[in-house]
Amino acid sequence: MNLAIRTVLTNRSSFRLCDRISHKCLQTPVVTKCSIIQQRNYCEDRSEARRLPQLMEFPPIVWPSFIKFIKNWMYANFIIRPYFESEFSLNDFIEASKHAVQVVSESLQSSNFKALEGLVEKEAIATLKEAVSKLSVSQRQMIAINKEDIFYAFPYQVGVIFDDSDKRWVEITMCYHVLKGMKQMQETGDLPPISLGVQPEYQEKIFILNYRFIREFTKGVEDSWWVNIVNHFQPHTLVKKSF
Repeated sequence: MNLAIRTVLTNRSSFRLCDRISHKCLQTPVVTKCSIIQQRNYCEDRSEARRLPQLMEFPPIVWPSFIKFIKNWMYANFIIRPYFESEFSLNDFIEASKHAVQVVSESLQSSNFKALEGLVEKEAIATLKEAVSKLSVSQRQMIAINKEDIFYAFPYQVGVIFDDSDKRWVEITMCYHVLKGMKQMQETGDLPPISLGVQPEYQEKIFILNYRFIREFTKGVEDSWWVNIVNHFQPHTLVKKSF
């Protein structure tokens, strides 16, 4: 089992400021027009720098499904535990997966893709490497997640995969709700309000993460949990896109 899972199972944005517009330029109609364009581009760049693009192509998951909740419980208790792994527990898996999220996200933030080997599938690493290379410095800083800042986590979907050669896998898609700085808030007693999701000062600190884990359970094969989907996004950007 890889080190991250095995161990547990046992912003400041820096914006590029536009050149200051001199008073002489403002007195010249032609230059005034250019300066207005510069100012608009600055606003657009600033807004873009504070938005984290999706790292991988994957439909964003935000909330649990009641039907899937029942199916997940049945898979975990009536298939995985009796036939695949007798000590399997969804609660234990969720807690262990938070540590994996921290390891993966911190490695992506620092572009340490070597650290992802043995935890993230090779194809996913290649995709993530390309996505991270296109991010600005401030956007990369948004990626790193402290597991103590995860205030809500749930398995969205648990699935069992079989093929014609009697190989079998278990795949678990997880969703995490994160409030950056929550741990520090708890330590200082400055707890966020219940309505934090609609308050502007908190919106840019809230992130939702979708991670998909997979593990082979074929008889005679010793495998560990791998990550093949990694996605971070800000829920308020999804709301804007929907209109």
